[in-house]
Amino acid sequence: MSLHAFDDADDDVVSTGPEMGEASRIAWLRLIRSENVGPVTFRELVNHFGSARAALEALPDLARRGGARGRIRIASDGDVERELTTARAMGARFVAMGEPDYPARLLGIEGPPPLLAVKGGPGVCRRHGVAIVGARNASLAGRKMATLMARGLGEAGFVTVSGLARGIDAAAHEASLDTGTIAVFAGGLDRLYPPENQDLAARIVETGGALVSEMPFGWEPRARDFPRRNRLISGIALGVVVIEAAARSGSLHTARFAAEQGREVFAVPGSPLDPRAEGTNDLIRNGATLVASAAHVIEGLTPILGHRAPVPIPALAAPGDDAFDRPLDASDDARRAIVEALGPTPVTIDEILRATGVGSGELQLVLMELTLAGRLERMAGGRVALVM
Repeated sequence: MSLHAFDDADDDVVSTGPEMGEASRIAWLRLIRSENVGPVTFRELVNHFGSARAALEALPDLARRGGARGRIRIASDGDVERELTTARAMGARFVAMGEPDYPARLLGIEGPPPLLAVKGGPGVCRRHGVAIVGARNASLAGRKMATLMARGLGEAGFVTVSGLARGIDAAAHEASLDTGTIAVFAGGLDRLYPPENQDLAARIVETGGALVSEMPFGWEPRARDFPRRNRLISGIALGVVVIEAAARSGSLHTARFAAEQGREVFAVPGSPLDPRAEGTNDLIRNGATLVASAAHVIEGLTPILGHRAPVPIPALAAPGDDAFDRPLDASDDARRAIVEALGPTPVTIDEILRATGVGSGELQLVLMELTLAGRLERMAGGRVALVM
């Protein structure tokens, strides 16, 4: 199959809404930056209380009812203004779910970030992307394959998405500077990792690409932040190409997220004698599509592009929306039954509903209380577990 370009008419994969007002953006930023509020809890809070402002007012009482030992930290207007000032100084902006520059396919993952810090050319996040990831200690052959893959996909109209790491990531970004690339950070946009890629990050922005992060400015990336970053790499893209990955590597995490998110997973085979190919070869054995060129990837993606459905924007309730069951409090019996049903072993929401017989609105409220108190852990697949 020959490489072919997808024209601009294919770029719009979702109907986005108008840009958010500044007051609402500040309220959203305050809420997502508050203690124990992650993307899933953010959405549930806004749906339950009708707006980010109302949710902020409810946080202290919710955390207290959930058994918090101290006062929950709520991001202040001053905290948010300092972050906004840092963003402006860097030439970055915050893009909310549903706005034109929010990556459309990211809306379809579990727990999409309500806000993304974005630095770079407007529009690149609206285009179809393919993630290219792999080993940091990549071989010369691996880096050459990443270069050829990114260049071929770019010539066909795709944006390259990766994590700006050493090795495969850096080679893929470098090869797609002229055709569009998105680098996803594990820390704040002002905390580049690794620092040696500072020049590459600058050139990504200069050539119309974008740097993206869900983390606060000033946030130093920790080991546990990279899997969180990896779910965004796969979530932004139509598919993920893995080039050289050891048996235990972050690239395999990205591939797993891709599979969970319904993305296509492609893997470049390697020598059985090279430990850097063990992970990619195992991906192929377990069902990933074997690819050796950009044409192979495009062939795998063409059916998706020809039959794509609009990506839904996650529900955010409006005040007075009766479609949402939003009790202001739960009964003591309901709260007791829910806590007793929970434990350190993850369970689904449906399992709790069946076991307790409580209403979905009461369950959602109690789970929010426990989350804000730091007593509940939310996991992939909508599962929850008590923090013991």
